[in-house]
Amino acid sequence: MEQDVNIKITDRDGVTHEIVAPTDMAMNLMEVVRSYELAPEGTIGVCGGMAMCASCQCYVTSDTELPEKSDDEEAMLSEAFDVKDNSRLGCQIQITPEMEGLEVVLAPES
Repeated sequence: MEQDVNIKITDRDGVTHEIVAPTDMAMNLMEVVRSYELAPEGTIGVCGGMAMCASCQCYVTSDTELPEKSDDEEAMLSEAFDVKDNSRLGCQIQITPEMEGLEVVLAPES
């Protein structure tokens, strides 16, 4: 059964976008940001979603329950700039029905 989720993404210019994201396409948050062109081409998902560059770092501002960070995600965030307690890599957040109401702010481009 198809289900879309509503998420809010604040881009690097401070503009908040209310997005309807599909849960049936196995997309992650970084891919949603790219598909809606919320970041300039070549500034997000540089590594292709392999948790190797932190260009898709975002700050989770809602209390949406997310999967635990993988070791790769933890390692990448430990080397990234502008990291906060609520930092996550967008490529590691799968768009599932549980992501309904997710709110994130894209981290500054490093």
